[in-house]
Amino acid sequence: MTVDPRAALDRFIAALEVHYLAVANRRGENDRSVDDAYDVLEDALDVYDEALASKFGELLPFSTLDDDDYDDEDFEEDQD
Repeated sequence: MTVDPRAALDRFIAALEVHYLAVANRRGENDRSVDDAYDVLEDALDVYDEALASKFGELLPFSTLDDDDYDDEDFEEDQD
């Protein structure tokens, strides 16, 4: 079943807001609410991206990285 792109966009925007609030109200380094909000945001982005591609044949100008897309040493070097 194809998700309506507008509904997917609304969910993505809501996930951005929840993620922002979780980060802004973080209760320590290992705050589970931040991790949960991250996961929801990542999923909402994927659903929105797929909905746009399915309905309009359009892609977003960015994507999420899977753990296999980079290794930690390369990422750390880029941060310097």
